[in-house]
Amino acid sequence: MRRAPSHRLGARWRRRRPLRTRLALTASAAVALVALGVCAAAFFVQRYEIYHQLDLNLIQSASVTAGGRGGGAPGVVEGQCQFLASPACSQIVPADPAADAGKPYLLPVSGPVREVAAGTRAPYFSNITLQGRPTRMLTTTFGHREAVQVALRSDPVEKSVRRTAQLLAAVGGAGVLIAAALGYWVSRTGLAPVARLTRAAERIAATRDPRHRIELPPGPATREDEVTRLATTFNTMLGELEQSVTAQRRLVADASHELRTPLTALRTNAELLARADRLTDAQRDRASGALTRQIHEVTTLVNDLIELAREEEPVPLVESVRLAPLVEHAVTAARGHWPGLRFTVETVADPVLNGVPARLSRLLANLLSNAAKFSGDAGEVEIALTGTELTVRDHGPGIAPDDLPYVFDRFYRARAARALPGSGLGLAMARQIARAHGAELTAEQAPGGGALFRLRLP
Repeated sequence: MRRAPSHRLGARWRRRRPLRTRLALTASAAVALVALGVCAAAFFVQRYEIYHQLDLNLIQSASVTAGGRGGGAPGVVEGQCQFLASPACSQIVPADPAADAGKPYLLPVSGPVREVAAGTRAPYFSNITLQGRPTRMLTTTFGHREAVQVALRSDPVEKSVRRTAQLLAAVGGAGVLIAAALGYWVSRTGLAPVARLTRAAERIAATRDPRHRIELPPGPATREDEVTRLATTFNTMLGELEQSVTAQRRLVADASHELRTPLTALRTNAELLARADRLTDAQRDRASGALTRQIHEVTTLVNDLIELAREEEPVPLVESVRLAPLVEHAVTAARGHWPGLRFTVETVADPVLNGVPARLSRLLANLLSNAAKFSGDAGEVEIALTGTELTVRDHGPGIAPDDLPYVFDRFYRARAARALPGSGLGLAMARQIARAHGAELTAEQAPGGGALFRLRLP
């Protein structure tokens, strides 16, 4: 079904108007409609009450006329109602026109009047003009086959109704003006936090600086306000964005710093091999070996960065993994890389973890590699597996208290580790893999010296 052009124009107009204008118009229209509705209802009630009082006077006058005549002859009973202080005009009309009095009637006599006299029609009220003035008339039954008509001037009633209409119209107009003022005030005060939120978002978009925050109103009572809660949430989001931007910049700076040295060495060795005809065989072999090691180092660093950039594990590769065989395999590989070290494994249970075997093997390899680097040439690395956690301990210098909060940061290397090989990404990658599998990896000082890494299983 196609929308009418008026609907499309209305929707286009609403889209082009600011939210504050639309809110002001909506609030003003709502209050104005209520004010006008109350005034209109008051007018009709007042009009009904005024005319109802006039009708009660006519009924009373008809009762007085009927009681005074007691079934008298047809004709005019009272005819001075043209004056406001005079009683109601009244006359008796028979059902048969042949029984009319010789004198003419003061009030108009029509077919419905004869029907009321004959009893075939109910009594009724009517508005007539008598001697140039508006008059209210009652026609009701009187005696046997007769009707009595009474009338009173209604111009004072109509004047009172007009005065009431003018007064209520003025009140309604004032109500509309007050509604407009209230709508503007509501839109201005109610959307003030939204305006601050908009200005903050525009400032951040213009400066690309997430350090800006939205000012929140003081006091704990305002925390329940929906707009204030939105501003608080937006500030929280800005804090997270600031941390993310800072971490991204630090990652780029650290990666650039870590890549500068091997790339410089690569370029130097490549330029050296380009002049291979001037080198001896031994020099050429040393340059080629150094070039191979540096390419491997850069490749490993780039692969680690790619692994760290991946937040979630690939779902199709997730399976139930028994940790005991995985630990044995990782320890066997570590013994081959560091034959001078002694690796001891204590397996109390064989827990099963849903995860990616290759990623879990990488986590274990990083932990064992880190422990091996700090264990010296003939040290010992202890691995213990229970039903709830995996621990890896070395007997090296341990972790300084100042370095302990930062050991899992990307590219962070303690002062004692800066002379050792590595890029500072191994432990960061290990914690990311652990969290992706629902586990938590922590570091602490081991009793008696050395470092202890504890992997708490989910």
